[in-house]
Parts: sequence; C-alpha cells; structure tokens
Amino acid sequence: MRQISRLAALACLMVLPMSAHAHDVNGDWRGVLEVSAEARLRLALHVRQAAGGGVTATLDSIDQQAMGLPVTQLVVSGDHLSLQLEQPAASYQGRWDATSRTWIGQWRQGGQVWPLTFAAARPPTPEDLPTEAQTASLIDDRIAGRPGEGIVIALLSPADTRVVARGPVGDRPPFDGHTLFEIGSLTKLFTALILADMALKGEVTLDDPAETYLPPGAHMPERHGHKITLRDLAMHRSGLPRLPDNMPFGNPEDPYADYSEKLMLDFLSRYTLPRDPGSRYEYSNFGFGLLGYLLARAAHTDYPALLAQRITGPLGLHDTVIALSPEQQTRFAQGYDTAMHPASPWTFPTLAGAGAIRSTADDMAIFLHAAMDPASVIAPAMRLTTASPRPLGDGRNKGGLGWVIGTGADGQQLLFHDGGTGGFRSSVILEPGRQRAVVVLANAAVEPSTPDLASHILLAAPLLPTKPIPPMAHPAVTLPPEELDRVAGQYAFADGHMLTISRTTTGLSAKLGAQPAMPIYPATPLSFFWRLVNAQLEVATDPAGQVTGAILIQNGRRAMAKRVTP
Repeated sequence: MRQISRLAALACLMVLPMSAHAHDVNGDWRGVLEVSAEARLRLALHVRQAAGGGVTATLDSIDQQAMGLPVTQLVVSGDHLSLQLEQPAASYQGRWDATSRTWIGQWRQGGQVWPLTFAAARPPTPEDLPTEAQTASLIDDRIAGRPGEGIVIALLSPADTRVVARGPVGDRPPFDGHTLFEIGSLTKLFTALILADMALKGEVTLDDPAETYLPPGAHMPERHGHKITLRDLAMHRSGLPRLPDNMPFGNPEDPYADYSEKLMLDFLSRYTLPRDPGSRYEYSNFGFGLLGYLLARAAHTDYPALLAQRITGPLGLHDTVIALSPEQQTRFAQGYDTAMHPASPWTFPTLAGAGAIRSTADDMAIFLHAAMDPASVIAPAMRLTTASPRPLGDGRNKGGLGWVIGTGADGQQLLFHDGGTGGFRSSVILEPGRQRAVVVLANAAVEPSTPDLASHILLAAPLLPTKPIPPMAHPAVTLPPEELDRVAGQYAFADGHMLTISRTTTGLSAKLGAQPAMPIYPATPLSFFWRLVNAQLEVATDPAGQVTGAILIQNGRRAMAKRVTP
C-alpha cells in the first residue's frame, strides 16, 4: 500500500497566486484518497486569503498525522483548481462542480493517479459521533474471535455522556461502566497533574532538580553540569532510559513487582546520561515512575495517598485506585496477553507513577469532563500541564506534562495518551475546544487494540483491520545447564545491534542493544521465547553442533544475527 509521506509542517507559508475572476477557494476543504480497497486517507486543504491579495495554503494527511504540509503552488482560474507540493512530490487538478459544490479531480503522486474530490469542510458536531448502536457494533467487530475480551467506551460531548460496553465473549459476566481495568500509562496523566498541583501551591517548582527529593546520600546522574529537573521527568526529557537495566524480572508475568527502591537508587547512582537533560524527548517509564516517587517524598506520603489527596478524592473517583478492595476485586476484569492467554495483574511497588492505576469507564468519564472544564478543581493544574509544550521530534506533535498535544484537521487542539500492561490496553483523546472526549478500555493486549478505536470514534480516522490472533510459543521445557551454557554469548545483527544472551540462576536472559535484559524460555534445545513480548529466537548451529547464530522472530519478521563471542 502506497501512502503519502509523513513530513513535518514548515513554519513559513508561501503566498500563492489566484486569478481575480476565480471561484472562491478560501476556506477548509476535505477529501478522501482511495489509495486501495483497504486504505482510505483523509486529506484536509486549508486556504486562507492573504493581505496582499494572494492566498496561503497547507495540506493535512489526517490519518498519517502529517499536518501543515506546505502547498508550494496553488492556482485557481475560473472553475479550475491546481496545487502542488514539493514534499511529498504530489499535485492535484480539479474542476468546480456547481451541482455538488465540490472540486472533482485527480491526485498524482509517485507515478500513480487517484480520483479525489474536495468538499467544503464543516466543523464536526455531536451528531457526527457514532450512536450507541454504532459504537456497540464497532466493539463487537473488534472482539469477535477473542474469547474473554470485552471493551468499554465512554464518549463525551456537550450533549451527553455515553458509556457503551460489550463483551466479554464467553460465559463471564458482561462488562459495564463499573468494570475495573488496568489503565497502564494513563497513570502518567495523573502523575503529571499531581506535579502541576504541587507546583501551583508552591510545594515544588517544575525546575527543581530531581535530586532535591531523593533520600540523603542518594545521587542523580547529571551531564555537563545540567541536572535532571522535575519538568524533564514529566516531559520525557531526562535522558533516563525507557526501563532501567537492573530489573530482576523475578516474575516475568509481573515485571515491575520486584523492582525495589534500593534497585532504583542503585541504578541512578551509576547510570551515565547519553545526552544533556532537557535536550531531547525519549519516552521513559522509569522516569515517570521516579517522578511519582519523588513527588510522594516531597509531600511526605506515598504515591497512592498522594493520588487520593490531590486528584481522585477531590473529583470523587472512588474506583480510580491502585490497590483494589475485596468488592472492587469482584469487578476487576481478567486481562489477556497478545495471544489471548490469561495475564497476571501488574504491580508497581516503586514505580507506581508510571502505570499502577486501575479505573473504570465511569470514573474516566468524570476525569475527562473535569480535564476539559475550566471551572473544575483540577482546571488550574490541567492548564499548567499543557502550558509550555515542546516538540516530540516526530514533526507533528508536542509534549506537555504527561499529555501528547496534537492538532486536528481543522486546527482544533487534541490531547491524547495510550496505556498498556500485560493484559490491558487503554486510550484517551480530548478535544477541549469542542468539549468532546473518548476513553477506550480493553482487557486484552491483542493488536489492534484501543488507539484506532478512539481515533475512529472521535476523529473519524479509519479502523485498522482486525487480524487473527498470532500464535504464542510452546510451553517452556527444562534444559540441562550445558544446553543453556552453549547458547549464551553475543550475537551481532547486520544493522549493528547486538543481542546478548546471558546465563542466570534460573535460566537465560536476552538483552537487545540498550534495552533491559528479559528472561527467555526454551521451547526446544534450539528455540526460545519471551513471555513479556510475543517474540521467539531460533538458534543456528553448524554440522558439528556448534552455535553459529540466532534468528529473532517478531511481528512476522525474521532477523539473522551472527554469533561473535561465546
């Protein structure tokens, strides 16, 4: 499938000519490019009258989130419209149809031609949102063939709040707005709000060095005299890695459970930052978990209590918690992994601020309403989280404190985030200017999961095709120590990445590049699999039985690595 290239928006626009007797093209226009039977790309053309008599124009490829592509030439002469882009190299020619009041023409790119009609855009209204029946149908289509999975969606608009629940498939009780899910990294939104609230109350400042709130004798890494600040942690600009390299993974089904405060402080004391703090965006679960820990220390409490004091208590979010009561446990959904096998709940004794919260669609709807309400108790903190965004480096979105900040096809601000644990997925999107939002909660890690559903419901983005569930590796077998020893070593991929397989007290671990080491398990003497990710490893040998390499298999791809050191 060929698609329009994703390119960053440029700051400057060219003033383009327009005939004095041309049809009025000023305004916003939308069209759908039928690239293939499976791929429909929504385009938005924005044309603005310039003071000097010409126009300025940009194009958005909405579904690729490529916004503000500069139109380098736009000419309207009578009933004819033509435009060109340099990056991507593409052009359009159309003719005004007075009956349909549309531009009907052809899009040319990469030697191919597709029909494309532009119609005058109008802002979406609540009536554009899916009905309850349509939303239920979307969920049914997604969970079909996934026994045990259910999805709950809360859709907010100025007119009403709808909560639609379907599933799980099978004999389990049906889900509803009170069903509890792990929300994973949506926890970071709460942690960022706690930081903003504490900063507004003068208890901390965003630019406080993080080391200020460490225990006595503990140390934070720094580089070239630059210290990591609380703001750096909340904007993923600390220079700390996604995960530390000393996670024990004692229980691979609950990977954060045995990561202690001591291990965290030991890692900080010896880690060398690869870049100056604040200089570049790099998503870090570890950094946000550390932020929650530091805020709790600054407030002289623990993270669950801090969450209740600052956010969930004032908003009345009684089901947005970390530890479940016996009654809540009866409403907690069973999670499923990427192969729809039952998954264990995740616990975060030290890094709770990164992903420990459980919640319901009903509670999340209350939270999102408050996040968009300028008079709510969290409104001042919410404003601070989005006040000074920084580019994420993807050319289209910015990052605030916790939130990812984007722009819709018609210039409306969007706030969004996704979350995931071993058996759950979650997504939220807010459109504050229109007081619209959506949250999607699912009890399975099978992809596609929640992000495309959220984008489709609120922004009319296309859905991803639901594919058969990928097979997981066979159950682990027990191998004698000598069989494990012969596999240990370093393996080099053609792109320069290194895979390190090491012996542990319980078996083997594998570390790819700078990623943390994770346990791998034998399915046969020469094949292994991960439990934390859906990936397998096949070991290659020569005729004498000596290990010569390994093949990494993930997402249908196979990558060969040569063994370089035993």
